[in-house]
Amino acid sequence: MAKFIVGGGKKLSGEVTVSGSKNAALPIICATMLTHEKVRLENIPDIADIHSMIKILEGFGAKIEFENHTLEIDPSNLKNSSTSNELINKMRASILILGGLLPRFKEIQMAFPGGCVLGKRSVQAHSHAFEQLGCKVLEDEKGLHIKCGELRGKKITLPELSVTATENAIMAAVLAKGETEIRLAATEPHVQDLCYFLKKMGAKISGIGTNNVKITGVRALKGCTYKITGDYLEAGTFAIAAVATQSAITINGINPDHLDSLWQKLSEIGAKFELKENSVRILESKNLRKVNQLRTAVYPSFPTDLQAPFTILLTQAKGVSKVFETLFEGRLNYLFELEKMGAHIEFLNPHQALIIGPTKLLGIPISSCDIRAGAAMVIAALIAKGTTEISNVYYIDRGYENFDEKLRLLGADIHRT
Repeated sequence: MAKFIVGGGKKLSGEVTVSGSKNAALPIICATMLTHEKVRLENIPDIADIHSMIKILEGFGAKIEFENHTLEIDPSNLKNSSTSNELINKMRASILILGGLLPRFKEIQMAFPGGCVLGKRSVQAHSHAFEQLGCKVLEDEKGLHIKCGELRGKKITLPELSVTATENAIMAAVLAKGETEIRLAATEPHVQDLCYFLKKMGAKISGIGTNNVKITGVRALKGCTYKITGDYLEAGTFAIAAVATQSAITINGINPDHLDSLWQKLSEIGAKFELKENSVRILESKNLRKVNQLRTAVYPSFPTDLQAPFTILLTQAKGVSKVFETLFEGRLNYLFELEKMGAHIEFLNPHQALIIGPTKLLGIPISSCDIRAGAAMVIAALIAKGTTEISNVYYIDRGYENFDEKLRLLGADIHRT
């Protein structure tokens, strides 16, 4: 297993350009299965989850070439075959093949999706959406079995603001007969990017970026060329790393409007930065202060995927900050690793903890618990005294392209072994 060896205490400097959004690329790759024509996708991040999704879809007969962050996809000769449980179990996003393939095959069987260990993540919202569109969902202990005849548009109220359930519902609805209205739809930037891609293919979608998405079904979608949006979560991770190390860097390739909640919290903690049209300049910030509460919620509130990195920052802020993770059980497991490094933490319950700062962190062997916690551990190592060894970095590789290399180019002492 690969590990990161990180020497702490070095400041960062220079510029970094974020990769394409993983969370946008995965559903969009699945959505290419909705057409019989070739599709070209640009700005695709070269990460493990993308390669896993490519293998899954190749198993259904898709011809895919991936080179220089560009995917050339030919979905013209798909066949309904059994999916690889090993690949499905690697990531939660594998459930998105349902929205891309059900309109084509009318029946799909797959294992329950896997991914990061963030507690039990129900597929009920997905089942509900497909049932409303006319599908029959046969769920058992081993996985999902969904059948449908003609997909028919309908008003769907999702039981929760689920990103992947929203994306699956949108993909299935664009080829359904009649009108579909999805209420309580998720609004994340990657959901919006999927909608803009589908519109370029000929879909009729309105209400993009709102909780009420309306879709008029079309008979067929066409091929196109599309560029994936920049990864706002990667940008947020680099912004937090710069503030934590009291560094000045420029982050390019993003829409800063996607991170309003992060900028608000950085201002609250006393960080300095300058927002521009497609970039942000993080300035050297000292004397950080606590926040009353870091509370995660669905977009546009503070993203759960930046909770762990920001909590590292709170260990360097003066005062007592409360972290409240509302979305996933198990999301605070990384705090046990952080505590080993010397952080002063008081656990209130599985979803809440107090961070008392500032505290000096010490470099020791630690482990990555999930994709975002792994990135957080790297930030902790950057500000720790001495050398930190981080194991299980395959989690980080699933979500961040060349994370160690980009940090090295900014001046960090980090290498892979």
